[in-house]
Amino acid sequence: MKTATIPPVRTTPEFRQELEQSLEEGETLAALVESAVRREVHRRREQADFLRRGLAAIARTQSAGDGVPADAVLSRLDANLAAARRKQAARFP
Repeated sequence: MKTATIPPVRTTPEFRQELEQSLEEGETLAALVESAVRREVHRRREQADFLRRGLAAIARTQSAGDGVPADAVLSRLDANLAAARRKQAARFP
């Protein structure tokens, strides 16, 4: 399989200098750019998968009808927070 190139990126001379100063020993600018692009593609793929799983979980909960209402969840979180604050206040009066 043939390799392909990533399009060149226009930037200011100041940013180019900053990029070059951030290179690790033996690292090239091209290697840094490729690494950054690979990480971003991976992050976006993971984000899309997370969103897909979340939407599927919502759909399953709605179809099963066994979800917990948001008001109940928030009330429980408020109660937990209040208890933690009381405990903290008792430890450090």
